[in-house]
Amino acid sequence: MSLTSIPSKNQIKRLPKVVIHDHLDGGLRPQTIIDIAQEIGYTALPTLDADELATWFRESCDSGSLVRYLETFSHTIAVMQRREDIIRVARECALDLARDGVVYAEVRGAPELFTEKGLSIEEVIEATIEGYRLGMEDARSEGHPILVRGLLCGMRQNNLSDKVAELVVKYRNDGIVGFDIAGPEDGFPPSNQKSAFDYLRQEDAHFTIHAGEAYGLPSIWEAVQICGAERLGHGVRIIDDIDFSGAEPKLGKLASYIRDRRIPLELCPTSNLQTGAAKSYAEHPIGKLAQLRFRITLNTDNRLMSQTSMSFEMESMVEAFNWNFSELQRVTINAMKSAFIPYPDRLKIIEEIIKPGYAKVSAE
Repeated sequence: MSLTSIPSKNQIKRLPKVVIHDHLDGGLRPQTIIDIAQEIGYTALPTLDADELATWFRESCDSGSLVRYLETFSHTIAVMQRREDIIRVARECALDLARDGVVYAEVRGAPELFTEKGLSIEEVIEATIEGYRLGMEDARSEGHPILVRGLLCGMRQNNLSDKVAELVVKYRNDGIVGFDIAGPEDGFPPSNQKSAFDYLRQEDAHFTIHAGEAYGLPSIWEAVQICGAERLGHGVRIIDDIDFSGAEPKLGKLASYIRDRRIPLELCPTSNLQTGAAKSYAEHPIGKLAQLRFRITLNTDNRLMSQTSMSFEMESMVEAFNWNFSELQRVTINAMKSAFIPYPDRLKIIEEIIKPGYAKVSAE
């Protein structure tokens, strides 16, 4: 076999993976939610059976509405208000990703959401960092080494992005590598947070922006041209600026700019199906964007809400587009190239882990 072969599910599971768009509060284990809810007296869960709860989250998010999709987070946020619970969730996050073959992950969260019971934003960030550290230690002891780094999110509908941006800079040497804005896109353009992005650029700090998920091309244009986004969280709606009616696809000005500048697209197929950005995996724009050589990356978004993993996302791409080892390796290297850690660290993971890992598994 070779890199041009089609991988099996077993082989996909063993491939080294990189995820740069994964939400901490969207990846909890169902049993962890139940455990903490019972400890703190939270009674709003629809069920106390872990399997049933997992199904409830998935079905609730299959509505095709980003707004309804976001509503499910009320439960995960409710059980992440104590320091020990944030540490547990972050620790399990790192371990779960590692067990799925992820070797590098950037996991994002909005620290302001976890301050309802008295924690400061700084205490939330420090608990998250501690959880990742412990999870990385657990993963290493199991033989699945992983490097996890955090992104801090400001919420579009709130007014704390400037403070969160300052904390990205404060904790930049302690495991936090970038900034993002999250929450509802429609009605909350990224330019509303421009002061945060201006500050981050002045401090030579990295940031990505959720854009082009539920809202269209204007949000992508603002994110890149007004705010200076290095990456686009989702960005799937860039497909709307490509004309496929002729013999050859014709890119509009914005699509050409995104491709020419190699601006990474943090694509999350399963999540996009749930929020209505595509009707099926086979119809998801990632297939065409890959053929047109955009810098696409493959991600999980919210593993709980989508009942997904990086292995499942890869399996879905293989089934929908007949991707081979080489194509999976390309999106994995794309993600590593797009990471917010220093270039030498990115290159080391590519050359010492990703390429040898793909060569070994594809040769079997």
